[in-house]
Amino acid sequence: MKSYTPPPDKSITIRALLLSAVAAGTSRIENPLRCEDTEAALRCLDALGVKVRSDGNAFLVEGLGLKGLKKPAAPLDAGESGALARLLAGILAGQGFPSVITGRGSLLKRPMDGLAAALKKLGAGVGTSKGRLPLSIRPARLKGGRIAGVESAQVKSALLLAGLYAEGPVEVNEKVPTRDHTERLLALLGARLRTEGRRIKLEPGPLTARPLTIPGDISSAAPFIAAALLSGTELKISSCGLNPGRLGFLTALRKMGAKINIRTEAAFPEPYGEIEVLPSVLKARSVKPAEIPAMIDEVPLLALLSARARGVTVIGGVKSLRSKESDRVKSSLALLASLGVKASCRSGSALKITGRPAFSAVSPVNTFGDHRIAMAAAAAALVCPDLKIENPGCVGKSYPGFWNDFKGAFGEPAPPRLPGGV
Repeated sequence: MKSYTPPPDKSITIRALLLSAVAAGTSRIENPLRCEDTEAALRCLDALGVKVRSDGNAFLVEGLGLKGLKKPAAPLDAGESGALARLLAGILAGQGFPSVITGRGSLLKRPMDGLAAALKKLGAGVGTSKGRLPLSIRPARLKGGRIAGVESAQVKSALLLAGLYAEGPVEVNEKVPTRDHTERLLALLGARLRTEGRRIKLEPGPLTARPLTIPGDISSAAPFIAAALLSGTELKISSCGLNPGRLGFLTALRKMGAKINIRTEAAFPEPYGEIEVLPSVLKARSVKPAEIPAMIDEVPLLALLSARARGVTVIGGVKSLRSKESDRVKSSLALLASLGVKASCRSGSALKITGRPAFSAVSPVNTFGDHRIAMAAAAAALVCPDLKIENPGCVGKSYPGFWNDFKGAFGEPAPPRLPGGV
């Protein structure tokens, strides 16, 4: 059996940095991820006056408390990280100074009007540029209140972070359950927070620095899971985050017949443990829209595996994927077309994929500069070695060491890459 340990979780690293910055005292963050998105977070915190030092494989964050941030001298650049831009907006909505959040590349095209509308319900002074970045934030009196129908973990997190500064309690009601990394970290740092089902209630108040360790990223492990299933390889994944809101990919694969065993080693603040993947025969099924939030990053991989399942798979609820680093409906269909797979999108919100026994390298894979598509293409190339991948270096956004780790896990050379890759 082959073995693999994923890199630290990007979502949790970004949240840990931001929350530690507004806590009182110095937090030690063990095993943080270092990638383009987290580097953008460090630059934003530096511009806000927060000192972060490296200490071996850890960050030491000198928290300034809720009101200790300083006014940045220039717009804050979130890079291409939607999580950073949205969560930072929640914190800055409670500050006594104006600020601007901008970004680069694909992030400039992603919608921010839903975030702004949600924060305005708390009284925040947030404006967008035609529904997109840059975000302009002015000092405003934040009130408590109840926000219903929230569908995004990032918007939910922004509301909770703004709620730390509100005059009364903030209650967020989710339309569907989403990952709860922010709630877990808030609880660890002493926030007065209570969760009942899809209802989260937060009392305003300070946070206190605490040490924490970042578990492995299940989204980074997902391409290795897909590659193991495609190639019939036994694979053991260690020290992987097992947040219930992130297990949708594994749940969906199990329903398709995948033999995947999970063993949890710890539960708070973040559960983590071991995943074992065994050779399996996959069967087609219909994936309901309610399943998508728990595997929002892994839908391209699910589409890829569906292309090798017996029968026709329908993946519903994919409309939200059009506003990621790429239009992931379009880019996933392009990936499947490169492999000779028959697939389409029905009514703009459901992928229909006809399984086939083997892939063919019909054309190079256009990654559209999207790290998730590039990693899905790597899994496909393991069983279709003639497949060429454009711009494979885009994996650096979340996983700089991906290609070396992939080769180490499966003992295969990196797939052919077109000129311009790294």
